[in-house]
Amino acid sequence: MQNLRIALAQTELDWHNIDANIARFDTLLAPIAGRADLIALPEMFTTGFTMKPAGLAEGMDGRAVRGLRRWASGLGADVAGSAIIEEACRYYNRLLWARPDGSLSFYDKRHLFRMAGEDTLYSPGVHAPIIETAGWKVRPFICYDLRFPVWSRNVGTAYDVALYVANWPAKRAQHWKALLRARAIENQCYVVGVNRIGTDGNGVAYCGDSMVVDFSGEILLDAGGTEGMHTFELASDRLLDYRRAFPAWKDADPFTLG
Repeated sequence: MQNLRIALAQTELDWHNIDANIARFDTLLAPIAGRADLIALPEMFTTGFTMKPAGLAEGMDGRAVRGLRRWASGLGADVAGSAIIEEACRYYNRLLWARPDGSLSFYDKRHLFRMAGEDTLYSPGVHAPIIETAGWKVRPFICYDLRFPVWSRNVGTAYDVALYVANWPAKRAQHWKALLRARAIENQCYVVGVNRIGTDGNGVAYCGDSMVVDFSGEILLDAGGTEGMHTFELASDRLLDYRRAFPAWKDADPFTLG
């Protein structure tokens, strides 16, 4: 398993403006060509975190999917981020994962943020995919999922990286930082969290703090509030050595998720 080069796109988002956000990422991602295996974009990267999906939702052939596929092909990397998808008359906050060969995987957000009414407008996901890239196994999550350790449980070290894409408000930044570290420690994996900056159309402020945390809880990268592409290389040998030396994962409680 080679090392994994990741790039986190920490940026403001144009409120309810899909074309402007696609153009934003065209510019932001261009310098990263050939320098990353996986590029992560924030939650609802085409619109901002909105409770007005009607008129903004797209199908699986819409601008969000086309943009991701074009970036993946042009940059030679997997590119992932969530967008509003309409399917079978339902709305989903869907993490879309595009590969350079044009193939696509996805994950629908399981835990919908009731305090904003997300649970009344969007349908929850039921599947927990693990996606492989460059020999690594990555489990994708979206924002509020971070608060739920059972959903994140890395049974038998089934995955190597937990990826959280988010629009996490500045007023709960300490929760974001603490929970990213907790998920890394308890699951003995790398955790990558990508968050936006700026203020959305509802007046909610975001401070970024995109992070990479290792299996022991050490913060390897903290983007603070800086806009731009933040890169880091995950070391496979350090992960495997740590799991061998401290195999706490073998003593985890068995359970069945309902």
